[in-house]
Amino acid sequence: MGGGDSGDRPSLRVHGNPVPSLRRLAVPGEALQKFRMRAVIQRVLEATVVVDGREISRIGAGLLVLLGVETGDEMPDVEWLAGKVAKMRILLDGEDRMNMSVAETGGEVMVVSQFTLHASTRKGNRPSFIRAAGPAVSEPLYEAFCAAMEAETGRPAACGIFGAEMKVSLVNDGPVTIVMDTRARE
Repeated sequence: MGGGDSGDRPSLRVHGNPVPSLRRLAVPGEALQKFRMRAVIQRVLEATVVVDGREISRIGAGLLVLLGVETGDEMPDVEWLAGKVAKMRILLDGEDRMNMSVAETGGEVMVVSQFTLHASTRKGNRPSFIRAAGPAVSEPLYEAFCAAMEAETGRPAACGIFGAEMKVSLVNDGPVTIVMDTRARE
């Protein structure tokens, strides 16, 4: 097992590379409850990510997760959300009922970072992204979420390229789209 800073727990890895310690990346003095990591989970038949005209990720049936990290998010948000997404029973069983999780079915997972999930539209017509975490916080948490999804499902997670201009294509199955955030825990 890897040598993390959390006792005998293994360190998280993405594509074989260790993810740095993320014990505290939040803004000092801020309460955890004020912040929320957001995810839009879509059940898909397939999904692809293209960057600069080149396909960099592709999955078949499974889940596409759009992930937004807010200033103040921490590893407990990553761990809770990844566990919830991996175990969410939104895939079809043998009787065509939403009764299976991606972890149970061996379905595929793609994770794409999306800071625009934290848009505020309160004032004017131009969204504000002030609550979205900057790259110093959001990139390591995004990488940790990808690693946590791999650990939860036992399969590699397809990922976008953090900060890149991406073209994401999908065939939504159902359609089934679920929005979650770590503050509401729902």
